Amino acid sequence: MAKRRPKLLGSEQLLEYGLRLLHARSLSSGELRLRLRRKAEREEDVAPVLARLKEYGYLNDRAFAAGFAASRLENRGFGKARVLRDLRQRRVDPAIAAESVENVYKDTEEEALVAAFLARKFRKIELSSYLKDPMRLASAYRKLRLAGFSSGASIRVLQRYAAEAGELENMEDGETEAGLDL
Repeated sequence: MAKRRPKLLGSEQLLEYGLRLLHARSLSSGELRLRLRRKAEREEDVAPVLARLKEYGYLNDRAFAAGFAASRLENRGFGKARVLRDLRQRRVDPAIAAESVENVYKDTEEEALVAAFLARKFRKIELSSYLKDPMRLASAYRKLRLAGFSSGASIRVLQRYAAEAGELENMEDGETEAGLDL
């Protein structure tokens, strides 16, 4: 069965399509540019449409990045590195992303976030006994690093539950990954 080609849109239709997309979900300029290019009849129609949306105030990467970072901090409790990585995937300019993340996280204590993250992810488990197993300790460390927390803060919080957590600092990433996949 042949794949259906999307209906290509002119300049005004492209503007309406962009408004519909932004009404349904908050998007960065990069994401919207990509979606508009797929539907544009002519490639040169995309830039003026994006400019009009920015002019009207519908498209603002700074506001998008700030809202996104605040949401990830409040709702998911992620660390800075994870939020920066997610913003990069959402095609936000790296300078804008870094500035927004710094502003959102400036009054946040990273170790408190790490402790809250561990408590949420392991809520039914007594961590002191659970983390005595080196494989589980390495797994918890990887979860924290994947959630965007720094190595130092992750290790300091894990040391509250297992003295062996200090040894994670000396391990290479490959060694901690090997711990879980046995």
